[in-house]
Amino acid sequence: MKSYVRVYGPPLLKAIRALEKIAVGMPEVCITDTMIESSMPQFNSQEGVMTYFSTVGGIPEKRCGNIISKSGTKMGDFDFVFEWFKEPKMEQVNMLIEQIDEALTPLGVKYTITTK
Repeated sequence: MKSYVRVYGPPLLKAIRALEKIAVGMPEVCITDTMIESSMPQFNSQEGVMTYFSTVGGIPEKRCGNIISKSGTKMGDFDFVFEWFKEPKMEQVNMLIEQIDEALTPLGVKYTITTK
């Protein structure tokens, strides 16, 4: 199951970084986003993953191997995808929405989230 996020309005890069920061603390998901898609060769090593995530405060070493989606998810019209390792409970999806609200409200961007 995946939760697709589309961000409306600038600052898009700051919004994506805020969503990445949320994902670092969520061991039940892996992610992809427009920034990761455009930097894909960088993620062929643990060092590359750690370097990339240093821009959002760092990542625990144990998350380096599973934070980037390997499923080949296509972004389509979305900017960010949280890919759940197992089907989430509604409570988990609601908690994700709350975290996204908290992270994106100060940036002044709007977003939609579609979980399917």
